[in-house]
Amino acid sequence: MTSVVIDVPAMYADHHVIEVRRILFAIPGVKTVDASSAFQAVKIEYDPESISEDVLRQLLAEHGYLDDLQVPTETGRPAAGSDGGTYFRHSAAYAAAGTTVSFGQRVAPSGRPLWPCPGMRTPKSSSAPSKMDE
Repeated sequence: MTSVVIDVPAMYADHHVIEVRRILFAIPGVKTVDASSAFQAVKIEYDPESISEDVLRQLLAEHGYLDDLQVPTETGRPAAGSDGGTYFRHSAAYAAAGTTVSFGQRVAPSGRPLWPCPGMRTPKSSSAPSKMDE
């Protein structure tokens, strides 16, 4: 058995821990997975004759867990509505959504999370089978 610790900066919540464990345990040769969203790291024990560390890293990268977490920051500018009134401070996240939103408005869901969430998107490519493929 070989053990490796991989930093996963985009694993910031417990639902990511569950998803990372699901992804890794679907790979033949992976024996144990200890993942921590608090430390943003995953320790993997695996059989080097079945799988390599590079493949494990590639799989985590394909699902977005090795990317730096992009956090939108406040711009400090107020957001103005169509009537010219100011509602609240403008956030860079709302600019990415292409609309100005206030707490008094009703906004239809756009079908994607406002906060970037690894594991909640389609992987860039599929190099390993998952339970969903069965």
